[in-house]
Amino acid sequence: MWKDQLNILQKLSLKRILNISLLYGSYFLAKYFKRFMVRGMPYAASIEPTTACNLGCPECPSGLKQFTRPTGKLDLDLHRKMLDELGSQLFYINYYFQGEPFLHPQFLSLIKEANQRKIYTATSTNAHFINENTAEKIVNSGLDRLIISIDGLSQETYEQYRRKGELTKVIKGTKHLIAAKEKLNRTTPHLIFQFLVVKPNEHEVDDVFLLGKQLGVDEVRLKTAQLYDYKNGNPLMPSNEKYARYKRQKDGTYKSKYTIQDHCWRMWSSTVLTWDGKIVPCCFDKDAKHVLGTLGNSTSFTDIWYDQRYQNFRKQVFTDRSQIDICKNCSEGAKVWT
Repeated sequence: MWKDQLNILQKLSLKRILNISLLYGSYFLAKYFKRFMVRGMPYAASIEPTTACNLGCPECPSGLKQFTRPTGKLDLDLHRKMLDELGSQLFYINYYFQGEPFLHPQFLSLIKEANQRKIYTATSTNAHFINENTAEKIVNSGLDRLIISIDGLSQETYEQYRRKGELTKVIKGTKHLIAAKEKLNRTTPHLIFQFLVVKPNEHEVDDVFLLGKQLGVDEVRLKTAQLYDYKNGNPLMPSNEKYARYKRQKDGTYKSKYTIQDHCWRMWSSTVLTWDGKIVPCCFDKDAKHVLGTLGNSTSFTDIWYDQRYQNFRKQVFTDRSQIDICKNCSEGAKVWT
């Protein structure tokens, strides 16, 4: 894990450090003195390669095909425009928002272009499209981090959440990546097994760490599931509340463990860009309901970042965040409720 952290630090430059200082300073003024003038540009971004997905996961609008926004893939020229306008202070890109990134036929071209600008790149995949040849191309692309979703250790438990998925493809893809790293003598991408804990698989939590060690992945992480319908319980909600975002109340209903507070660092540190150039505030706005601007021939990202619409959204987050729909199921900047 330390190698991955060192890799991120190596992307820093004096300009990038100064920019982070400006962001922290203006965030501090907003949080404690309600002065909402942002200083600096985002140092991190999520860029969406595509909204298409091969699976049908029950809590994912992409897999369920429930988006009101269109399905598509990021154009290479638009991607280049994104990188140009986000600026040289940017040093971290997560090439994932919705959809399966490797369904984009030129996905690794996106990674290579960011890598040429000394930007740390990460993505998340269901690993169904990684064969021996693809694995070597991924390693050679310069991708820094790859999160592999593995939400069950038998086909029976895996497919209860990863519907239409095949666990054997996830395992084979992981093995191909590890073999490619060894063959090419590379330490990247940093491979992470991410285990979304839900009721059907919670009995396998300990075993996923053993499997990760056995295969040779770099890290194993547990993730709690965001559920849209949880008040009266949900079949996916783990029995062990340690692995849930929700807590049972005396009347038998459930509420979020988190109490929303009126601040959010993401409104300063990062931004999210959809495949067709829309700017949304964060990754919880999955259907792009809060579009703050769209990159176009006459509209720059800098203009959008400092525009009154973005400022008004930041102000609401810091004054009345509980009224924003996408914030209600978020743990960012929240207090744990007991």
